[in-house]
Amino acid sequence: MIPRPIPNRPRRLLSLALLLTSAQTWALSDSSGAQEKPQEKVQEKVQEENRTEAVSKAENLKLDQPVITELGPPTGVAEQNENPQANAEEPSQESLPQAENLQLDQPIGEFEGTPTGSTNQEAQAKPAEKPATPPEAPPTGNVSLEVEKAKPLRLLGAEVAPATSTRLAWSPSQHFEGVYSPTAVLVVNGANPGPVLCLTAAVHGDELNGVETVRRVMYNLDAEQLSGAVIGVPIVNLQGFHRSSRYLTDRRDLNRHFPGDPNGSSASRIANSFFHEIISHCNAVVDLHTGSFYRTNLPQLRGDLTNPRIVKMTKGFGSTVVLHSAGAKGTLRRAAVEAGIPTVTLEAGAPMVLDERSVSHSVKGIRTLLNQLGMVNKFRLWGDPEPVYYNSTWQRSSTGGIIFSEVELGEFVRKGDLLGTVTNPITNVRTEIRSQHNGRILGMALDQVVQPGFAAYHIGIQAPQEQISPPEEVVAEEPPVQKPQPQATNAASEASDGTAELRGDED
Repeated sequence: MIPRPIPNRPRRLLSLALLLTSAQTWALSDSSGAQEKPQEKVQEKVQEENRTEAVSKAENLKLDQPVITELGPPTGVAEQNENPQANAEEPSQESLPQAENLQLDQPIGEFEGTPTGSTNQEAQAKPAEKPATPPEAPPTGNVSLEVEKAKPLRLLGAEVAPATSTRLAWSPSQHFEGVYSPTAVLVVNGANPGPVLCLTAAVHGDELNGVETVRRVMYNLDAEQLSGAVIGVPIVNLQGFHRSSRYLTDRRDLNRHFPGDPNGSSASRIANSFFHEIISHCNAVVDLHTGSFYRTNLPQLRGDLTNPRIVKMTKGFGSTVVLHSAGAKGTLRRAAVEAGIPTVTLEAGAPMVLDERSVSHSVKGIRTLLNQLGMVNKFRLWGDPEPVYYNSTWQRSSTGGIIFSEVELGEFVRKGDLLGTVTNPITNVRTEIRSQHNGRILGMALDQVVQPGFAAYHIGIQAPQEQISPPEEVVAEEPPVQKPQPQATNAASEASDGTAELRGDED
């Protein structure tokens, strides 16, 4: 019997095992792939949420309230302490944010990367060392400056510590869309006590010489060496400045509405805000102007020479012509004087142009005044005093046409001298303008087309010395409550037919 061959069973079992293993491997790979897809989606979702969190969220504002209530403190001012316990400890003193100490001799762009208040962290870290001061500014009392300590200057909702230079912001009015236009206010509070001097420019928006004058003076002050404080407002009438116009957007002259009315016209509200938020904190004011309507002025000071403290200010400007004028009603100078703040107007040059000679003269005069007031230690001797003119008059054109001048600004003239001619461009008839007084050309029209009656030449007539009040010191004391000042009774204070024109040209 032939034996039957035995099948190769181990080989079949091996093949079956391999087949099962392959099936399991495929199933596992398919399930793992299905599981990886939702994990990738989860990771992508997490990354998207992280990117969403990196974007800053808009602040939830109360849109039914004015924009100004949502704004923070002025530029360069640290945030106010809102801790109720800290406020409860000092109930008698209003807490104000500390003004940032900036270097005014460097452009603003160099400070854009520096956090607000970072340059004044030491002063903020020790609030207990700040001397207690009343909420009013400037320092009050008639205490001698030698024994009085320098105090912080409280202005525009901020506290400017001694030896500090900073920039604040004043918002004069609210436009119809609810957005405020802040006006820059430069402040240098000296390390030593002294008066507070305010420099204002561009109350008329087309007068540029004063803007440059304020810039040069403010950016060359050293707070460590200064006694007292200097407040500089380069552009008061920002509306007119943006439009290259003398007036506000409503065609009103801002310098006819001081001290203003909080419930009056737009111009009166702007004037009221500026006067009470800035001017009322000063011990003396210099308001810078130029000629108006294509007229140019010899650098000159205008002030009420019956006021002894104003006479003291005029003597501090060195070799600068002085003209007596009480100022028109509504001007910043007149309102400040009636509030007890000695104020002068510094006229120099023409509107819409920058005149280097006028700017240099103005800067030199203000620096001399700072020395005269004892605010700087540098001794400055600037030429011989110029004559004082207690009376002035305007020579007008009797006909219309093109005016050509035969005299120059600052020239001395005698009665009968030829000042200029007016030629009719159609008939070629020429009319002469001759001086009716002995005096000096303080202001004159630029060559242009004029109408009959146009004020062409401003002639100053020198004053007798006995008509000028003796000078009186300007000290750091609180300005008194506003009250009208008696007007000069001397007939010479009202200049014939030129008084109205003089006042219109001056401020």
